[in-house]
Amino acid sequence: MRLQLGSALVAGLAVAAETSASKEEVKPAGVKNVAIIGAGAAGASAAYHLRQYAEEAGVKVNITIFEKTDRIGGRTLTVNAHDDPSQPVELGASIFVAVNHILYNGTKNFNLSIGSNYRVAESQADVTAIWDGESFVYETTDGTAWWWDAGKLWWRYGMSPYRAVNLVKEVVGKFLKLYEQPYFPFRSLTARTYELGLVEITGVTGEQFLAQNKIDEKFSRHIIQAATRVNYASNLAYLHGLETMVSFATDGAMSVVGGNWRIFEQMVRNSGATVYHNTTVSAIAFAKEKTSSSAPKYEISTASAGSSSTEPEVVATAFDDVIIASPWQFSNIEAGEGVIKHHIEEIPYTKLHVTLFSSPRKLDPEFFKLAPGSTAPSNVYTTLAEGEKPKEGTEGVGQTGFYSVSTLRTMLNPKTNATEYVYKIFSPKPVTPQFLSELFGVKVPEAFTSGSGENGDDNGGVDPISWYYPHWFYAYPVELPRVTFQDPILGSGLYYTSGIESFISTMETSALMGMNVARLIVDDAAGISREEVPAVMSEGDLGLENVKVELVVEEPGEL
Repeated sequence: MRLQLGSALVAGLAVAAETSASKEEVKPAGVKNVAIIGAGAAGASAAYHLRQYAEEAGVKVNITIFEKTDRIGGRTLTVNAHDDPSQPVELGASIFVAVNHILYNGTKNFNLSIGSNYRVAESQADVTAIWDGESFVYETTDGTAWWWDAGKLWWRYGMSPYRAVNLVKEVVGKFLKLYEQPYFPFRSLTARTYELGLVEITGVTGEQFLAQNKIDEKFSRHIIQAATRVNYASNLAYLHGLETMVSFATDGAMSVVGGNWRIFEQMVRNSGATVYHNTTVSAIAFAKEKTSSSAPKYEISTASAGSSSTEPEVVATAFDDVIIASPWQFSNIEAGEGVIKHHIEEIPYTKLHVTLFSSPRKLDPEFFKLAPGSTAPSNVYTTLAEGEKPKEGTEGVGQTGFYSVSTLRTMLNPKTNATEYVYKIFSPKPVTPQFLSELFGVKVPEAFTSGSGENGDDNGGVDPISWYYPHWFYAYPVELPRVTFQDPILGSGLYYTSGIESFISTMETSALMGMNVARLIVDDAAGISREEVPAVMSEGDLGLENVKVELVVEEPGEL
């Protein structure tokens, strides 16, 4: 098992503590120009909270957002089934939970309706099951009394479900301290991981962490691993313990009617930011103009979609602060000499295929080795069968071949007025006509998976699939165990949000990092000093004596 490490761990924490403790007292002067690159969860949250904090502190800010697409929300987006705006289907992040304070409070502040766009007709039994490729290891029906499900779990797994729920509460409780002083704001995510006692959870696999806490292997594999696969496309042996617990924290799951991206759209709108859509940032460099301040200013070069010019255009404004709010390794941004003072780690991301489609047909029970004439579940999550070896990456999907297939809801086909089901499949590879044919027990034409499909293929009333929309994301980092994390400060006035994704990758945590860098910018501008967490300097204080670190050199020179 690889355990990802940063360089100069203890020295780095000492520097972070020293930097955090020695803030220069600077009174607000003039207007601060802040650039945000990316309008996803992190960028939108940074803009929104920057405006709020600046107004509270009497700091004047101009906020400019550069977004390479024509929309707000990043990996949070919807598509319209049958090109019908009244039938939005969530393609990206589908739900958030009650403890996601930023998102939940956003729905309240912006008067957004919470509801479920993902229900089959009330007359249908919404059955969710977990399949290991051989049989269903767990099954529940929506509306079943909680005590019945609890009784089934206790009968099969003993005290493990109870222990797992309490473990989630304990771990999430530690994480939530990141929202509070003195842990918020933070200049070093690595330091906070140690200070909050989370390093012992991020430094081991989910499999190891659950075993350490006396969670039964079958319960872990059957139930918790099904959650990690549908949320992070990873088995417990290749996911750190903290992300494992996050996968299982589903109390109060909810979504915004019309799409979760609406939270971030409202954040941007309320920030008063100037937004440049379809604009790609190509370079960040130190501004040539001299300033009386010792802090550098930055110039940004952009390229607009559809522009006939091949040369990047330098934005007229010189920026005091720049927030890079998207994964650096996918940005293709050129950084000028000396701009990035702290190396940005390149980490592997999972390529997840998401396939949406509608059909009048239900899932074929025989695909799941059920008796002919029986009823297949509405939603199927998968796990590994007993004895099936867990693997990393796309090979980790195992014999099931997919992570989940969900019946999102019923809808009326606008061309036939017939009731259809809207389906969503998560898989490591594109689905094939053969797979779909077996899944529904009827021949699926090659045409539905051979075209680009990115705008949605509407086939009207043709059976078995009338609308088809495939897509793929670099959905989230491969969350291997690690004990250090990318910190948000890259240089003076230069910030980075995506480092939090290898700690926890959710809409909420991206929004948290956006909020965090906004607080840091305003604190520095206003000369606001905050209570410090006691410095952690020794291995004993850090808890390093309890962290087992195994290093495997995979290639010459790679650690």
